[in-house]
Amino acid sequence: MPDEDQAADSLATVRDSQADSPADVVPATGDPLDPARGQNSLPLVPVPPPVDVYDLDWEHIAASLHPGGLRARIRATVEQMEALLDSEGSARMLFDDQRNDASDRAVRVTTLSEEPLWFIGDIHGDLLTLNAALALIARESTREHVQLARIVLLGDLFDDGGYGLETLLQVFELILERPQTVCLLAGNHDEALGYNGARFTATVSPSDFCDFLNANLAHEWIGRAGKLAVRLAAHAPRALFFPDGLLAVHGGFPLKDLHERLAETKDWNATECLSDFVWTRAHPRARKKIPNRTSRGSQFGYEDFAVFCALSATLGRPVTHMVRGHDHVEERYEVPAAYGQTPILTTVALSRRLERELFGPFVRVPTLARWSRGSLPQVYRLHIPEQHIRHCYREAIADEMSSAAETSAP
Repeated sequence: MPDEDQAADSLATVRDSQADSPADVVPATGDPLDPARGQNSLPLVPVPPPVDVYDLDWEHIAASLHPGGLRARIRATVEQMEALLDSEGSARMLFDDQRNDASDRAVRVTTLSEEPLWFIGDIHGDLLTLNAALALIARESTREHVQLARIVLLGDLFDDGGYGLETLLQVFELILERPQTVCLLAGNHDEALGYNGARFTATVSPSDFCDFLNANLAHEWIGRAGKLAVRLAAHAPRALFFPDGLLAVHGGFPLKDLHERLAETKDWNATECLSDFVWTRAHPRARKKIPNRTSRGSQFGYEDFAVFCALSATLGRPVTHMVRGHDHVEERYEVPAAYGQTPILTTVALSRRLERELFGPFVRVPTLARWSRGSLPQVYRLHIPEQHIRHCYREAIADEMSSAAETSAP
């Protein structure tokens, strides 16, 4: 295996000066192409500016959530979803027809039309944002006279409170309504959920959805919905390689200690590669990070991604940019300037501050992104009115206020 410096030198877009001058993270209002931020050259692909969305019918979106209605339909939803996963057809969902075989989890998308394609990052039970994202997609499709836009969910449907079961059921209904226009990439929380024949298990924290399922083992349809979540995640892709150089994942890419073996075997479905697609995290400023195989939560830096892009070109799957979720950035999207010519976009669909997020306001501006050939996907910021977010997540606000009162008590 060539050493790290040789691998870096093989990529003309990585310059020596980057090692000593990592760039800052681009804020929501920043310009990722500003040379003053440490860039040595422009990205190979354009980075479009974000679109701020204020004018959806927020009242209608908030009024149409109906978590109780989703639960009332649970039996029909679960039975239909089980039938879909049990069907013999190999192309059940979006991009299934482009898998090498049923076990392919690192999908090379060889043909892609110009029809709208949207990416929705981590939801974590945020039923309000999911419905707002779907409303935006529907509105844009109507304006463009598109019958059905395509949607890639970047994983992590549940955990961290919120409406975990209802969000899962909403996704099931979306898939059932339009299966060949929806793709779910497994996130680490989706992948970590299991069932051992008696109880549900989880290998990630927080895992409150697993706790909820175990508390409702006597409820047949909730239990079957949980088992469907396990099956769906097991079937789901871990990565999508698009023909314009875009890599879509939940987490990251195979880290540098896997490159020699990957170059030899070209086995993108090796266990370690699939794990890195799901679990690795992006460091916004670091040049390199050492893979930590004692934990699935390794980080990567901007040079690590640039070297992977160089490797991918030699393996017939050239990657030049990436869209991902996983990291719950405060602005709910981030384009780190340090990644230079190989830019990445992190986008998450969270309208509230999660309990494990220790700082910042409770109300956030969730995002989704739209694919555009040859550029980083364009971010859409959903400015959901604060009153709807606070009304939807009153329990979380109550817990927050209770914790604050306990902290300030003498």
